[in-house]
Amino acid sequence: MLAVKDVYKSFNPNTVNETVALCDVNFEMKEGEFITLIGGNGAGKSTLLNCVAGVYSVDRGTILIDNVDVTRLPEHKRAAVLGRVFQDPMMGTAANMGIEENLALAYRRGKRRGLRWGITRKEREMYREQLKWLELGLEDRLTDKVGLLSGGQRQALTLLMATLKKPKLLLLDEHTAALDPKTAQKVLEITDRLIREHNLTTMMVTHNMRDAIKYGNRLIMMHEGRIILDIEGEEKKKLTVESLLKRFGRIKGEEFANDRALLS
Repeated sequence: MLAVKDVYKSFNPNTVNETVALCDVNFEMKEGEFITLIGGNGAGKSTLLNCVAGVYSVDRGTILIDNVDVTRLPEHKRAAVLGRVFQDPMMGTAANMGIEENLALAYRRGKRRGLRWGITRKEREMYREQLKWLELGLEDRLTDKVGLLSGGQRQALTLLMATLKKPKLLLLDEHTAALDPKTAQKVLEITDRLIREHNLTTMMVTHNMRDAIKYGNRLIMMHEGRIILDIEGEEKKKLTVESLLKRFGRIKGEEFANDRALLS
């Protein structure tokens, strides 16, 4: 479903401020895989997601989504096959529009829009059923402005919008980082249920090692623009924070007492 081949990306090239963000990154994702992507600040996690989404163009290399070369496609042309949820709960929704209006925008993504844009009764019932699934009471607030929702409610709605029309690839860029721990846990549980329910191919960037271990069936760790660990299946199920830190330490020739040393 996703193939990243020899991708290299730098910022401010040929200047004293040149920074190599991705250095010849290679990996493939099968349909239905759920990858958690972890690493310290500057490891290249979000840059990789943004290159896949088309926010950044790559200096060299190839990106394929469902066997289609999208390397040179602009962001808006990739949007039809991607679902994205950002770190900021304010992004991804229109605050001054109602809940059902936001869902209608997501439902019509990729379709031609004419004068007959109104939400039908059948469509409204479908939105209500989808919102019930979140277990947040939003099914009774269809006309409420999204700007009135809490950060967690808004992020859950954004998740639903991103998956309403099953995307070929779902990209989650630290989508719980701005939430308090209790709300973040609730949103992660909703995320996991949505991914399982729709068998979504997903890549989730996180700073939290425990979440990276708990969720998904594959874990990729990045460091200085490179993939240094790629763990899946039964091996991933047996992972602990301590064993993951030891593996990182062996690769880097360093010892880390806790996850804060790695991820600060």
